[in-house]
Amino acid sequence: MKYLSYLLVLTLGIMSCGTQQQEEYPENKPAEIIPLGTLPTWATNANIYEVNIRQYSEEGTFNEFTSQIPRLKGMGVDILWLMPIYPIGVEKRKGSLGSYYSIKDYTAVNPQFGTMEDCKKMIATAHENGMKVILDWVPNHTSWDHDWITEHPDWYTHDNDTITHPLDPNSGAPTGWTDVADLNYDNPDMKQAMIEEMRFWVNEMDMDGFRCDVAGFVPNDFWKECITQLNQDKHVFMLSEWADIPEHFDVGFHMNYNWALKDVIRELSEGKKTVAEFWDFYNKEKARFKDGAIRMNFITNHDENSWHNFPAILGEAEDAMAVLTYTIEGMPLIYSGQEARLRDTVSFFHKDVFDWEDIPLNDFYTALNQLKHDNAALANGKYGGSITPIQLDNPNILAFKREKDKNVVEVYINLGEKTTITIPDFDKKKVTIPNPEYQPDMTQDVEMPQWDYLVLTSNT
Repeated sequence: MKYLSYLLVLTLGIMSCGTQQQEEYPENKPAEIIPLGTLPTWATNANIYEVNIRQYSEEGTFNEFTSQIPRLKGMGVDILWLMPIYPIGVEKRKGSLGSYYSIKDYTAVNPQFGTMEDCKKMIATAHENGMKVILDWVPNHTSWDHDWITEHPDWYTHDNDTITHPLDPNSGAPTGWTDVADLNYDNPDMKQAMIEEMRFWVNEMDMDGFRCDVAGFVPNDFWKECITQLNQDKHVFMLSEWADIPEHFDVGFHMNYNWALKDVIRELSEGKKTVAEFWDFYNKEKARFKDGAIRMNFITNHDENSWHNFPAILGEAEDAMAVLTYTIEGMPLIYSGQEARLRDTVSFFHKDVFDWEDIPLNDFYTALNQLKHDNAALANGKYGGSITPIQLDNPNILAFKREKDKNVVEVYINLGEKTTITIPDFDKKKVTIPNPEYQPDMTQDVEMPQWDYLVLTSNT
């Protein structure tokens, strides 16, 4: 009966590829049949916060981060994405501590972070505070001292009988990730073992989903089978760290990376892109994906901070670009330390610590999270309103509105020099961002310095 039940789930999942149903499904196991791509109800208007346990504090432990969960609840955080928390390989390690993404054991935790019980307590505390938790999963490769290397060498990719580090599956070019060994997705036993390791975190640790590292290096048929099986245990939320495979939304992913928006944000901040060019970019990206596909929007993450010093390089445009990530279609991401006005790179292979001496943007992100929660127009995927550009005389004002169920959100961002804009029926709208106390005359003419932003809400 179990086998027949699995076939039924898989068949119905394949028939339902790419859909996002409105039906509610049980959040806790055992879940009923869940069509692939169905968005968990708790994610419809959620934001996401990336947690770097190693660098979050001097201690770098689960317990220390657990103490910060009430602060993040107060800031309005919905989903905690834990960067890899597994033991890190020693063989061929890079740097003094190695890469978070060099996994020695998929079902254990890095002892420097604490114990499995500490980890369980952290997840339970997040749930008690109304948050969901997703885990960074690394399916493409393991460390060179993972047990599979000696126990199942056929589970790895070989070149002339030698296990290789990862190569780009599209070009065949070396990735340079010499500290990890490439897994062979032609091997069915390895694929099922990988799924069972993921199920451990769902069933034993109560994880709510996964952020899947370099998801584009792993075949789509694996993802379809994997997500179908996971959904038998619990309705999980799935994030693909990829931008160029729209088919990920057909095999069960709910969200992918909006890498292209990050590049456009930098060009806007440097004056290298105009408002008109932004809309050209937006329309092309919109056409690439089906309605309802959720893109993760960000001004920084662990890669962009460690290697390119985002968000510091955005300069005075940083807050305006953060507003854009919250109000354009998609789910906004906050990276650890972003609310503390992150200005320094945080090392990838060595111990480093975010500066928490002051958290100047706590109220700013609290207000943005509240904005998203309170306005149906800003919901994720097909649950929110589509974007309509607002035409103004000034070509430097990026302006648009989103509308859903009579809720309207208008956004105005000045990319150019100080100017005055005219907003029709301004006195009938509520100034929500930067804050409700900000009332520039309550007339139709509003003065906006460069990088100023204004978000208005109303109900028709």
